[in-house]
Amino acid sequence: MPLIDEIVNNKEELKKWRHQLHAIPEIAFDEEKTAQFVEQKLASFGVKVHPRMAGTGVIGSISAGPAGSSSEKSIALRADLDALPIVEKTDVSYCSTHAGMMHACGHDGHTTMLLGAAQYLSQHQNFNGTVYFVFQPAEENEGGGRVLVEQGFFKKFPVDAIYGMHNWPGLEAGKFAIRSGPVMAAYDVFDIIINGKGGHAAAPHNTIDPIVIAGQVITAVQNISARQCNPQDAVVVSITRMHAGDSYNVIPETAQLSGTVRTFSHHVQGKIITQLEQIVKSICEAYGATAEIDYQKRYPSTINSETETENALLAAMEVVGNDNIIRDNPPSMGSEDFSFLLNESKGCYVSIGNGESASLHNPHYNFNDDILTIGVSYWVKMVQMQLI
Repeated sequence: MPLIDEIVNNKEELKKWRHQLHAIPEIAFDEEKTAQFVEQKLASFGVKVHPRMAGTGVIGSISAGPAGSSSEKSIALRADLDALPIVEKTDVSYCSTHAGMMHACGHDGHTTMLLGAAQYLSQHQNFNGTVYFVFQPAEENEGGGRVLVEQGFFKKFPVDAIYGMHNWPGLEAGKFAIRSGPVMAAYDVFDIIINGKGGHAAAPHNTIDPIVIAGQVITAVQNISARQCNPQDAVVVSITRMHAGDSYNVIPETAQLSGTVRTFSHHVQGKIITQLEQIVKSICEAYGATAEIDYQKRYPSTINSETETENALLAAMEVVGNDNIIRDNPPSMGSEDFSFLLNESKGCYVSIGNGESASLHNPHYNFNDDILTIGVSYWVKMVQMQLI
């Protein structure tokens, strides 16, 4: 691979940073040690460090160009900082030192790769414009990207485009998966409370059994994706939690269901919301019960813009060659809060192969150190090719 020699020669230092970050995993919006680590590294590189955003979010920037030039081109590169509430089971020497927390999604690797790019670009400044290094908190569940947008990131730092990257277990190391359009699904959640009439289990005719009604709802909800949506529309509706009752001989007053919906288009998302409400309320009414539904749109779909996807393809090809670019990788039904940033700016989110590792969010997962130099080289090529 035509990697940048200086970056390849820096591999051991990159590994050291990654292992240090891996040992101090922190949960959403509490990434204080991680943020301090990033700020100290950026400052040591001579990168300008801006006031934090979204609590623990760190923004660095470099402006460069020929003497006398005043290029207004700018791009942002984003990495995520946070870890997960998982007990690590890797037994590596740099295992988590924070009980019950683990970098099980590779954000330690993402942060390291962006730091490596900041170090190289600060030393060489062989581009013409401004690059922003965005170390974003709270990607997992809490929507740190949304908070960045709400706090005016794009007003404070106007950019032409923003780019993101995530490692992908099962994708061969040395390969990138890049495509335009939807790449990750919207992430919605719902809670349903079915209000019936409790009573003695030996006299069910004197009750309105919310458990039986919940069973009907669970079955009917599966027909939304199976029978009420176009088969060409990717839709997932999953009931993931149920609670009702605490005794063998008591029919409870209420039953609670929770679940998630995954879609790629706003139109389909709106249709699912309407159908879910109709099904739940109709079934409950038929049995004499009532229902309360709390539906929350958490993350929108992650959608890559065409021109920026082409930019990402060209940068990746410079690093790994055309034969190592996967263009037809299917979109994932997982979700990503980079979507909030892409709702406000053109950009592209790519996957970099992590090789045959444990899956993301698995206690045995570990980021592949062999791809650190590939990721750093990709970021550097992106800047050099876009800011010319």
